[in-house]
Amino acid sequence: MDQARNIFLVGFMASGKTSVGIALTRLSGWPLVDADDEIVRRSGKSIEMIFRDSGEDAFRELEQLAIKDLCQKEGRIVAAGGGAFLDEENRSRMLEYGEVFCLNAKADTIHQRLSAQAGNDAVRPLLSGNDPVDRIQELLTERQEAYSQAHHTIQTDKLTPNEIANLILLTCGLEPRATESR
Repeated sequence: MDQARNIFLVGFMASGKTSVGIALTRLSGWPLVDADDEIVRRSGKSIEMIFRDSGEDAFRELEQLAIKDLCQKEGRIVAAGGGAFLDEENRSRMLEYGEVFCLNAKADTIHQRLSAQAGNDAVRPLLSGNDPVDRIQELLTERQEAYSQAHHTIQTDKLTPNEIANLILLTCGLEPRATESR
């Protein structure tokens, strides 16, 4: 494979996109851009405020614009929001402008990671109901078709962010920086 133009990390919340992106940046020297952070920066509002004030459709429009712009440059690691790859336009762009890695984890693992995260209240409405693990599994099943279109899928349950980052670099034909210890 030729060297990737960009590396896109997609997948469900708490699948490891941010932590793997940070490890990739450290190992590759490529900058990490979080698509949700880009939306917040551009709009001047938190994701929760965008949803509350303008609705999901407005958020998805902002997300499409951010993804479109992020695809215009090369040599970036882009961590996309959990739902970004579900949108056909976003998915097509990411697949065209870089290597897309879907980071996958089991519902139990995702629930454990979410429970361990501080400030978790923002994601809980999506998981409302009696059993959050069942809800996570339901959402993973709904998203499976879109996620399966990624160039590569990595099961993250038992791997560290550094191990995943090294797998991604190897797959993309990129060498880790010599100053970095493995």
